[in-house]
Amino acid sequence: MPQKKPTKKLRNKKDDVKYITFQRESDLPPAAISLASTMYNKTGKWRSIRPVIDYQKCISCMICWKFCPDAAIRIVSEKPQIALDYCKGCAICAEECPVKAIELQEEKK
Repeated sequence: MPQKKPTKKLRNKKDDVKYITFQRESDLPPAAISLASTMYNKTGKWRSIRPVIDYQKCISCMICWKFCPDAAIRIVSEKPQIALDYCKGCAICAEECPVKAIELQEEKK
């Protein structure tokens, strides 16, 4: 009967993880951290380019809605609508649009 080779014991990576917990919000370090998702934090002021939808070209495929990393595109009356208060201008929507219905315009401040 063949003998099994001894196997090397692997360390559990969970044992290496250190967690930091805070009891109160005032215990948090004074650093730039987000306490809420982008649904609550208006990040539109970061934008340097603004996506503009040409509804004459838009085929309502909602690919822009699907790919928006900040969920800044809403569906209104079966058409995508960009919530500019939350859009950072990453341009993924324009890149993914199959009919190129989203134009990028320089933001005017």
